[in-house]
Amino acid sequence: MAIEFFHDSPGITDVPGFRVGAVGCDIRNKNLPRLDLALVVADRPCAAAGVFTTNDVKAAPVRYSQAILLSSQGLVRGVVANSGNANACTSTQGDADARQMAVLAATAIGSPQESFLVCSTGRIGELLPMTKISSGITAAAARLSTEASEGQRAAEAILTSDTRPKTATARFTWRGKKITIAGFAKGAGMIEPNMATMLAFVATDAAVPPSYLKAKLQEATHQSFNCVSVDGDMSTNDTVILLASGASGLTVNESADGALQKLFQEALLRVCFALAEKIVGDGEKITKVVSVEISGARQRADAEKIARAIGNSLLVKSSWFGEDPNWGRLADAAGYARTGLDEAKLDIHYNDVPAVIGGRPLPENKPRWKEIVKARQFSVRLNLHLGDAHYRLLASDLTDGYVNYNKSE
Repeated sequence: MAIEFFHDSPGITDVPGFRVGAVGCDIRNKNLPRLDLALVVADRPCAAAGVFTTNDVKAAPVRYSQAILLSSQGLVRGVVANSGNANACTSTQGDADARQMAVLAATAIGSPQESFLVCSTGRIGELLPMTKISSGITAAAARLSTEASEGQRAAEAILTSDTRPKTATARFTWRGKKITIAGFAKGAGMIEPNMATMLAFVATDAAVPPSYLKAKLQEATHQSFNCVSVDGDMSTNDTVILLASGASGLTVNESADGALQKLFQEALLRVCFALAEKIVGDGEKITKVVSVEISGARQRADAEKIARAIGNSLLVKSSWFGEDPNWGRLADAAGYARTGLDEAKLDIHYNDVPAVIGGRPLPENKPRWKEIVKARQFSVRLNLHLGDAHYRLLASDLTDGYVNYNKSE
């Protein structure tokens, strides 16, 4: 059965059983007409799962949402999210403000106080303007809708340094019933595997128990959001949330037909991977998106270490910006990952053009490498010939524009 896929969509308003609302309430205190607060609301209590930053310094909304998922046994009514202020490193007042956001959202739709998850993104170390947020939540609740335009507004409301919203939708039919999975995300800078300064909200109309939902989300995240890097910095606020309304009337769990489980996971992964690709593609001031593909490793962890060493190397990223196919820097980074690489077995390719085979350089191919690295997107492929494990990382170049953009706030 084929999966219909839409790279740019309204996002969660594509999913039966959910409504969204978005407003601007000047959280940045700049008097700009910018959307900065969004609600995602299920028509009835829905299953929920989340994956969060592994940073030791976690923002108040992360701690709050993790606690709610535990105490609610994975059943919530929705999410309230804001941009422009991360509510991170804000001590006990930040914790109180995160809880108050959840209470305000729950009150606005008439649900129990501890039925909302909270997400924030933006500047670290500043208290939230709660008076503005309170009025914004009330206004967003009044706008709750299934209209595509409101879905697009919600995708815009969570953006920070992003240049464009990021949405995706997948659908498939199983025995006459249609299942939809859709989502929206933000992220452009402070992006590193094991989450990033990234928020992603994904929803489905399948009926999925929370434990199964969590397992499927972790699996999809491991292959998508945790396989991207822009600048090697891990954020305090990273969150991916998956909600399941059950509106389709079709149940997906451990007892479901294996083919249905496979279709569901494939559709979920396609949405997550598309959103992850969009995050890297919108990296702050980047000019290149590079697929770093490691194969032939003894184990996946080794392949991942090498891919991260290459994708986060300032020398490698600078050469990508300079459109210089400096494969020596790739080999160096692969070596200092210290996985036991054997140089005499190493192959390196730019796309499908070999640069090194069995440790032997092929300088006659340099003109072809130089053409490849001029493109906005290309791949570097290293085969270690030591085993069967592999790993793929989406990375970006390092530009003078990135430095200028981030040298001050």
